Amino acid sequence: MIKKISLVAISALALAACNDQASTGGAAGGSRQEIRIVGSSTVFPFAKAASEAFAKADPSRKSPVLESTGTGGGIEQFCKGVGAETPDIANASRRMKKSEFENCQKNGVKDIVEVQVGIDGLALAQSNKGTKFVLSTADVYKALAANPFGKPQTAKLWSDVNPSLPKLPISVYGPPTTSGTRDSFHELIMESGCKSDATMKALKETDEDKYKAICTEIRTDGAFKEQGENDNLIVQKLDSNPNMVGIFGYSYMEENASKVHGIVMNGVSPTVATISDGSYPGARKMFIYVKKAHIDKIPGIKEFIAEFLKGGAVGGYLTKLGMIASTEADYKAANEAANSLNPMTGADLK
Repeated sequence: MIKKISLVAISALALAACNDQASTGGAAGGSRQEIRIVGSSTVFPFAKAASEAFAKADPSRKSPVLESTGTGGGIEQFCKGVGAETPDIANASRRMKKSEFENCQKNGVKDIVEVQVGIDGLALAQSNKGTKFVLSTADVYKALAANPFGKPQTAKLWSDVNPSLPKLPISVYGPPTTSGTRDSFHELIMESGCKSDATMKALKETDEDKYKAICTEIRTDGAFKEQGENDNLIVQKLDSNPNMVGIFGYSYMEENASKVHGIVMNGVSPTVATISDGSYPGARKMFIYVKKAHIDKIPGIKEFIAEFLKGGAVGGYLTKLGMIASTEADYKAANEAANSLNPMTGADLK
């Protein structure tokens, strides 16, 4: 045990003394042969399919080890440092935040390669057995905000926020705060609905912290029910509770079309076409973040990235699983990032 601790300490000192992360031979040091991937539950099934194709293409390769932790939880693990005990790749259903990038830098994860792997839609869905209705982002915001437009939340029924909606209890299954889907929901749906009020839109310019609190904080009285990182569980819950609404990735909705359907939002149905062209308000890009210092230390990382992008191309096997292919320009940029391995600067992160 003492010897093991000493080796770890020596390795840590060697890392600290090395200015070039890419040359940290001891960082990932041949002590692990399989790629380790953490992160988004939405990206997970696509990463799993890409991992299976990656291993099948060359029997000498070890199958990557995947863990569905949620985007935030995965990036947190990814950013803990460089070395075989840390993940090589983080799946994300949103872009890395500026605060997360800075945490990576602080912990010695200096060179991070960002690769967009495809597009997904943040869908609001219902059971096919339930009362069908349509929503606007403003309806959703008014129904789920802790303090809609800065006022106490009093709505109990959907009809309380919009008289045209059914007199059904507001009851929504959604993702936890560690999930990229939750972050996307805040940004794409809640903020969109909040900014329908001119005062709130102006508040963003004068007091962003207050704006964020009013526009993204979710009520905690039971109307919104967190369901962990398992999107399939939300589908099952909707099937058992027909008058509830669920929030999850479009790919899960498409996969379970016999049980659930997407809710029309702002007059637009969630489809491959509306998510691809951005007309559906829940459209979002999906990413993988790669630790450049591990690329030459853990075998197969470059090949895995190439496999992921191959599967996500127009007509690729990942699109048959529900992933929506990136635009031509974004796909070209992703391939350039995968080939050049140029690290992100973080300058445009929020």
